[in-house]
Amino acid sequence: MRKILIVIDMQNDFIDGALGSREAEAIVDAVKEKIRSYPVEDVIATMDTHDENYMETQEGRNLPVPHCIRGTDGWKLHPEIAPLLAGAKIYEKPTFGSMELANDLKELSGREEIELELAGLRSDICVVSNALLLKAAMPEVQICADAACCAGVTPQKHLAALETMRSCQIHVI
Repeated sequence: MRKILIVIDMQNDFIDGALGSREAEAIVDAVKEKIRSYPVEDVIATMDTHDENYMETQEGRNLPVPHCIRGTDGWKLHPEIAPLLAGAKIYEKPTFGSMELANDLKELSGREEIELELAGLRSDICVVSNALLLKAAMPEVQICADAACCAGVTPQKHLAALETMRSCQIHVI
């Protein structure tokens, strides 16, 4: 059984930038240790990636805080995380979840048995969105989220996201 780690959006804007928080800063060391516990070939990452027209998008109209604009410092992976992801496959995604990631992992699951573990930011937006996409694409693949390696917009929303994932048969550790 191959175990794959998916590191969600550990980018500057979500940690100490435009949408940063103390909770996000607090998980950096745990995420670093989690990444180090996997072989690099079994680590995948996502990057929230918006263009200059972000404020004109539906997301921008609902979350009017420009963030993760391609090429900016806020878009880059956190400097403590980036070196650990050298050699990992990275998916740039224009919205909360990545269909490309789900499709690629579904294809992989047809060739070999896999388990998935998620860590990253924001548990109540991008982590839960990807977890649910992955579960919908691969209902028989075990998927888990490490609560200590995730942070939400608020601690309350983090807990709500974990409960949502549990309700959808995503294991929370």
